Amino acid sequence: MEEFPKARKPAFKVWADFGPEIGTLQTSAQVTVHYTPETLLGRQIVGCVNLGEKNIAGFLSQFLLVGFSDENGDICLVTIDPKSPNGKKLH
Repeated sequence: MEEFPKARKPAFKVWADFGPEIGTLQTSAQVTVHYTPETLLGRQIVGCVNLGEKNIAGFLSQFLLVGFSDENGDICLVTIDPKSPNGKKLH
């Protein structure tokens, strides 16, 4: 997890472990209002991995971090409770 100053809108570079079948993927995520790198580190997330890759300011985005917009349009991440093994599919 690190800040992404080259992005047009405030964003973080995020790396996520999707388990042994998929591996670790990276993305750019505009989640800087409600989260910091410290609060995201070690957190389980929900991601879409079948959308293809996209180049964002020279950084390859390989998945979509899933969340909902709050009343101001800022992203609130989807959570997993209780925890699930990395790489499980959403049903």
